[in-house]
Amino acid sequence: MDKKYRIRKNLEFKRVYSGGKNYWNRNLTLYIKKNNLDESRFGITITKKIGNAVVRNRIRRRIKEVYRLNFHKIKDGYDLVFIPKKNVQEISYKQLESAMLHILKISNMLKD
Repeated sequence: MDKKYRIRKNLEFKRVYSGGKNYWNRNLTLYIKKNNLDESRFGITITKKIGNAVVRNRIRRRIKEVYRLNFHKIKDGYDLVFIPKKNVQEISYKQLESAMLHILKISNMLKD
């Protein structure tokens, strides 16, 4: 997975929020929007309500790792923005992975 698969600019995030669909479960919210590119890109937004910087960065690293290990299963041509909820601080890596795969499944983003 390369850095070109990441959403970084504020304008890109806003485009996904305003024009995209959203899905959620107990641990995550996911925004999806078609991007007219050959690959899917992803971004992460974590509010300051969740822990301190150390906690937020640990959550961000875990989400990036789950995405890296599973991005070959995700359909191409979409922008995805993951927003973790407050209780993500307490869950294990396996539970986070399960929550991400669950939200991708209910959003119909997994390849057949």
